[in-house]
Amino acid sequence: MGWLSAFAIFFIIWWVVLFAVLPIGVRSQAEDGSVEPGTEAGAPVAPRLGFKVALTTAIAIGVFSIFYVLTVTMGLSVDDIPSIVPDFSEPG
Repeated sequence: MGWLSAFAIFFIIWWVVLFAVLPIGVRSQAEDGSVEPGTEAGAPVAPRLGFKVALTTAIAIGVFSIFYVLTVTMGLSVDDIPSIVPDFSEPG
């Protein structure tokens, strides 16, 4: 795997993980009871974006590491999935 392919895969993993991490710990202004005039009541009070970017990066590094080990070190590919997953279509 070339470095450009590795970066592209890491980037995709990072974005997917970001969207999973963003809603963690979010409190809206309505939930907090302090709605600022001129803002939406559903706007977050303290989004903690720096923490979420750091958490996203850490999780993405872990997921990419697993992906890298499975594909580069162990040589697995998408073509190997049918041999890993049991075939439930046939009885017995």
